[in-house]
Amino acid sequence: MSEGSKGSKGSLLVLENFIGGKFISCQNHIESFDPSTGEIYCLVPDSGPQEVDVAVAAAKEAFPDWSSRSPEARAQILNKLADLLEKNLEEFAKAESRDQGKPVSLARSLDIPRSAYNFRFFASSVLHQLNDCSPMDHLSSLSYTQRCPLGVAGLISPWNLPLYLLTWKIAPAIAAGNTVVAKPSEMTSVTAWMMCKLMEEAGVPPGVVNIVFGSGPRAGDALVGHPDVPLVSFTGSTATAQRITERSAPYCKKLSLELGGKNPAVVFADADLERCIETTVRSSFSNQGEICLCTSRIYVERSLYPEFLQRFVAAAKKWKTGVPSDPSSNNGALISKEHLEKVQGFVSLAKSEGAVIHCGEGVDQLDLPEPNRSGYFMPATVISGVSDGSRVMQEEIFGPVTCISPFDSEEEAISRANGVRYGLSATVWSRDVEKVHRVAQKIQAGLVWTNCWLVRDLNLPFGGMKNSGVGREGGKDSYHFFTEVKTITIKH
Repeated sequence: MSEGSKGSKGSLLVLENFIGGKFISCQNHIESFDPSTGEIYCLVPDSGPQEVDVAVAAAKEAFPDWSSRSPEARAQILNKLADLLEKNLEEFAKAESRDQGKPVSLARSLDIPRSAYNFRFFASSVLHQLNDCSPMDHLSSLSYTQRCPLGVAGLISPWNLPLYLLTWKIAPAIAAGNTVVAKPSEMTSVTAWMMCKLMEEAGVPPGVVNIVFGSGPRAGDALVGHPDVPLVSFTGSTATAQRITERSAPYCKKLSLELGGKNPAVVFADADLERCIETTVRSSFSNQGEICLCTSRIYVERSLYPEFLQRFVAAAKKWKTGVPSDPSSNNGALISKEHLEKVQGFVSLAKSEGAVIHCGEGVDQLDLPEPNRSGYFMPATVISGVSDGSRVMQEEIFGPVTCISPFDSEEEAISRANGVRYGLSATVWSRDVEKVHRVAQKIQAGLVWTNCWLVRDLNLPFGGMKNSGVGREGGKDSYHFFTEVKTITIKH
C-alpha cells in the first residue's frame, strides 16, 4: 500500500481530510498520542463547519449517480474494499494498535478482519432485502413498498474500535445507496485515513465516501447540525448523544444512537465454572475494558461466591497487561492520560468507600520497558464490597475494572442487574435451560448472552435499551435505518 498523501512535520504523521475523492490539507491540527509511550506521533485535521460544508456538498453531488446504481454494482465495490483491507491487514493492524493502544494481536485477529467482513456482509445483505406487496382486488388496486436511500448520511464513530465501528456504519450506508460524510474520533484517525487511500482502487466514485477529521464540538457538531444531512448514526457517550438529539431536532433527522453500557453478568451456582471464569475474564478486560459490551458488574449466587471470587482473581492476575507489540500481552494501553486518570479515579473511589481491591490498580505493579513507562497502562482490576448505589456500580468506567457481588435469589439478581440507567448487554450463566430463558427475558438489555459472550450474527439487531441508545443496526435493521420506506398504490 503506497504512502499516498502522507505528510510530515519532523517525524510526525500528518493526516488530511478526504473529500470528493481527494486529500485536502487543513490549516489547523489536533495532536494525537501513542498511548503506549505517551508521545505525540500524529497530527489530525482540526476541521470545522467550512470543511464539513465542502464534504457534504461533495456527498450531495455524488448521490444521484451512486443511488441509481444497482445493488449488485454497489456490492462489487464493497467486496473490492474488503479485498484491499485484507491484502493490507498487517499494516492496518499495526497502525490500529499504535493509534489506539490495543495489542497488535487483537487488531490482527479482530479489528481488521471484522472491518473487512463488515463490507462483505453488507455487500451480500443488501442483495437479499424484500419489499412488501398487498393486492386489494376488491378495490382494483395493488399496493407495494419501496425503500429509497435518503441522501447524505452523517456517521460518527468512537476511539475504542476505530476501523471496526467506522466500517460498521459506512458499509450499510453506501450499500443502501447513500453517500456519507464520516467523522472518526480525533484520537484514533489513522486507519480511517489509510482506508481512504484504497477508495479509488476499489472503484468508489469521488464523493461517495468523505472523511472529515476533527473534534466533536467542531467537526461533529457541524455535521449533525447540517441541514443537508438527513440521518445520523453515532456510537459514543450518552451525554454526546443528548447533544446530537438537540442539534438534530429542528430538522427531524433519523437517528441511530449506540451508547454506553454498564453490563451485568449473572452467575448461578450451577454454572459451568471453568468456562464461565475464562469467558468472564475476557468479557471484563478485553481491549483494556474499552468495549461498550464489556462486563463491569458480576453478580454471583452466594453459595458459589467464595470459590468464584478466588478463581476469578487468580485468572485476572494472569491477564497480562504489556507492550502492544508483545504477542503475550492480553491488554495494551488505555486511550489517553485523561481516560487513564478517570478509570483510576473510580478505583480510588471504591477504595475510599471501603471496597476491597483484589488485584490490579494500586495492588500489582507493571513491569514495562523504559520507552513505555510513560504510557497509559493499567492492570486488570477486580473489586468486591461495592454497594449498588455507588458511582462505581452505576456509571460506565470503560476500563479494565470489574466489580463482583453475591446475590441470594433469582429475583434479586434480576432486580440488581436492571438497577442502572443503562441497558446494552448482559450475560447469564446457568446449566438450567428454563432458567436462562426466564432470566434473559426479564433483563433489560438489547443483547443477552447465555453461557457465552460476544457471539454475534450480524443479521440480528444490535443496540441498547434505556440510556444505552435509540434504534437498532444489523442486517435488516441497518437497511431499514439507511433507507426510507414509501408505499405506492396502483389503481388498475
